[in-house]
This record gives sequence, C-alpha cells and structure tokens, in this order.
Amino acid sequence: MAPDLSHGSIISRGCPHIPSSPAEFETVSRKLAVIGNWNVKRSRSILCSAKRRKIGSLICSKCDLTLSRPFACLHCSFSGCWNNGHVKEHLQESVHNYCADARTGSVFCSACDDFVYDDALYGAFVSAMRAAEEKSTSFPDAKKNREPFRPWSPNAKEAALLEDAIAIPCLGRRGLLNLGQTCFLNAILQSFVMNPLLRDHFLSDKHNHHLCKNKDCTCCEMDKLFGEIYSENTSPYGPTSFLATTWRASSELSGYAQQDAHEFFISALNNIHSTSRGSTKFQCICIVHSTFAGLLQSDVKCERCGNITTAADPMLDISLDLPEMGNEPTGQELTLASCLRKFTQPEKLGSNEYSCAKCGKASHDANKRLSIRKLPPVLSFQFKRFEHKSADKSAAHKIESPVRFPSNINMGPYTTLAMDVRSQESRDDGKTSSVLTPAMYEYDLFSVVCHEGQINNGHYTCFARSQDEWYRFDDDKVTHSSLGECLSSRSQVYMCFYVKRHLDYTPYVTPSYKITREAEAVREKEREREKEAARMREVEDALLATV
Repeated sequence: MAPDLSHGSIISRGCPHIPSSPAEFETVSRKLAVIGNWNVKRSRSILCSAKRRKIGSLICSKCDLTLSRPFACLHCSFSGCWNNGHVKEHLQESVHNYCADARTGSVFCSACDDFVYDDALYGAFVSAMRAAEEKSTSFPDAKKNREPFRPWSPNAKEAALLEDAIAIPCLGRRGLLNLGQTCFLNAILQSFVMNPLLRDHFLSDKHNHHLCKNKDCTCCEMDKLFGEIYSENTSPYGPTSFLATTWRASSELSGYAQQDAHEFFISALNNIHSTSRGSTKFQCICIVHSTFAGLLQSDVKCERCGNITTAADPMLDISLDLPEMGNEPTGQELTLASCLRKFTQPEKLGSNEYSCAKCGKASHDANKRLSIRKLPPVLSFQFKRFEHKSADKSAAHKIESPVRFPSNINMGPYTTLAMDVRSQESRDDGKTSSVLTPAMYEYDLFSVVCHEGQINNGHYTCFARSQDEWYRFDDDKVTHSSLGECLSSRSQVYMCFYVKRHLDYTPYVTPSYKITREAEAVREKEREREKEAARMREVEDALLATV
C-alpha cells in the first residue's frame, strides 16, 4: 500500500519502515513530543535541584540501572540501556520498530538496524522542546511570557526579489596561505569566519571597507576577509593586508617569528573593537562586545566576620589551568567541565592577600570564589598549555595533558545565579528554585584551534563546523572531517569556541543604542536652551549698558 502523505512527504525520508497509517504515525510522533518535553523538564530539575540523581532520571526496565543516556521505545512505555543492548532486545521481542535517544531525539529503526532521519518526527521533538522552553523561560518582566517562535516566510516584496535572484555557489570554505609562520593567524581567522555572529555582521554590510576612511582599520580587513572567503574563488587566499594591518596595529606581533594564537586572538578583538562603531557612554555595543563580552564575578568572604566583598570584571574569554601530564587527580579524567569546576571552586587566600573592609583585619584567611555573572553569546576557552616558569623564554615548555571537551555544554552550574541558588538551597533544606532556565545556558561547539608539536616548532590548525559539516583547516589545505575527529584532538586542543544555542534578547526593553540617541537628543536640546539663555543675557547686558 502506498504511504499516506497527509502527515508529510514520507517517501523522501529514506526509511521504508515509517508508519504509513496517519494514526500510527501520530502515535509515534506524539511519543517523541513527550520525550522532548521531558528532556527540558529534566534539564531544568538538574540545574535547579541539589538532589540531581533522584529527579527526572529514567531507569532501564530490564536491569534497573539509572540511565545517563536513556533510550525510550516510541510504541510503549519501555526505557532501556543502549550499551547493554536491552532497548534493542525489547524492539526485537515486542516487534516494535522505533526507539529514540531521549537527549537528542535521534531515532533508531530496528528493521534498518541503524539510526534514521525523519523530518516530521524530528520536527515533533524539536517543537515540543521549544514549546517547553518557551513556557519555562522567565524574563525580567515576570508578567509577560516569552515571545513564541515564528518561522520566517518571505512577504510579497521579498518573494518578488527572490524570484529573479541568481544563486551564487559560496560555500564559505577557503584555505589561507601561510605567509611565513602565520599559521597562528590562519587558525584564528578560520574560527572568525565560522563564527555565526561575526559572519552575519560582516556579510550584512555592517562595515564596508570601500566607504571607510580609517587608516589601518581591522574592521575593513574583516570585511575583505569575509568577501574573499564567500566569493566564487575557491583557490587559497593570502591574507597579506590583514597581516600588515596587524603588524602596524600590534607591534608585538610584527615580524616572522612564531606567535601565540591566543595573543593574536585578543589583539584582533581589541583592534576590531577600536575600529568599530557602537561604543556609547552607557555600554559598548560593537560587534566584539556583542559577541564575546561577559562578566566574571569575584566574591571574597572574610572567615572572621563573614563579610563578602563582590567585584565584577569584564571578560572576552576564559583561560583555564592544566595540570602537568601525570599530575591529574587519581582516577579522574581531565575534562573541560573539571577545569571549569576548578576555575569556579573557592580558593583560600593567604593571610596578607586580603584586608577586610568590615573588620579591618589583614592577618586572617579569606576565601575567593569566581563565577560567571553574565554569559556571552560566544564562549571562548583557552587551555594554558604554555608554561613560563621564569622570565627566560627558553625555559618555557608545553603541557601535553589531554583534555576531553564536549560537543555541547550547559554553562548554568558555573554562573553566579546557579551558585547562589545552590547556596540558598543548602540553607533551605534543598528547596528548589524556579528562576533558572536550562535551555538558556546551552552552548554548541563550532570551532577548535589545535597546537601540534612543541613550543618552539609547533603548528596551529583549526577544526570548524560549516553548515553542520566539520572541516579541518591546515593553512591552504581544507579537508572534510567529522565531529568525532575534532573531539579526538584532546592532546592538541588549545582554544575552543562555543555559541549559545538560544540567543538572549529582551523584547520589552528599549535597546541601549536607542536610549543613547534619545539621551543625546535631550542633551542637544539642553545645549540649545543654554545657548539661547546666554544670548538673551548678552542682549540684556547690552541694553543695561546703554541705559
């Protein structure tokens, strides 16, 4: 019997075992929607509750094992292990076709003995997750709900423009020539190119190098770079003008000696910021700060009187310490999460490192805790692989410790809000709070900068995601890769970049640039009134002088 297409284009989906009956298909997709809704609620309870393992966990129906990666049957209430094969055994015994990974929504077909993709089934999972996230998201104005997601569709004017448009094959993947030990520059530039916020900014003509009159403008170089990468030319491109502008703007990076990729990254961000528009008296809204800027909070607690001194510092990236090879904690694997836990755990200060403003004593100890007060849209992590024990650069060496980093990470546990909530829960006997929204803390990996070799003769490469496919950029050589190969570069990873899955926005708050324009208009009117008052005083003084 031919499949019924009333619930989607089933024929084009690749798996011949998709239910042909609309009622059966509706049952399967509804179960996926339930799984998506459960996934959001479980993530929320993990982030908000101190009793993490007891809330929202699924247990294997055969071995009663608590599942870290649960699989659920899409035909009944069975949940089971993947590693032990219990969920596949259930599908065979019960003659059920499908089960799904409750974390990702990936569907496994027992008849195909493989994971399959179905746009309608995956759409049901994503729609359910989105609806649950929208329902649980809290904004500063608690009386107003989150604005629901609406897919874009072209209006009449846009449709008319698209009708005569000619598609240009611009893949956005182009190798960069090594101009003399400039692999550090090429690796960072490829991560810039694959950064979705930088890409959208420069490809939407927010800065046009043909109209800019600034000298040694790094924003102009970024505009040229994106124009070259997203052109029809696929041969390797030599970023000579970018290199020359960098030398003139940052003299410490000039010359053909080996340079550090992280130093160039920070220097490039500073140069882009200094040549960008968008800096106001209220805050900087340039592309660099809109993309990378966050806030670190430092809390220092006096052990004598309990006074807490809080300070907030801006950040563009997070640098994480690495232990020497073999010095990792016994039985523990070095991961990005463990580095973040160490970064945010309380640190005991020495007797002379802190003077309490309340009790005025400097001879007792204090605890310092770092947390992330504001998360940026793009998170950049640097692993401190190059250790300089003295001023002598020849004494520096590279730390080869492998670090496992994930394809996605929830940054909620490392934020100031989450730490305060956990601290409050410990005082309130585990009462949970509803102020956290796990979906707003999810980040996805999109680029990794690797350093191969030793400190004096190393080489930088870059893994980056382009249109859901992974590629390896080695100067002028661009090869198709995979997420698995990227995640396997544990001993070489030097920097990794994550983008926020759901970008924050406040639809009921006036943008800062609008506030700035309004404030400038008010100040201009005040200046005009002051000029008019001064002119009137001059006239009055002249009249009095004649009398």
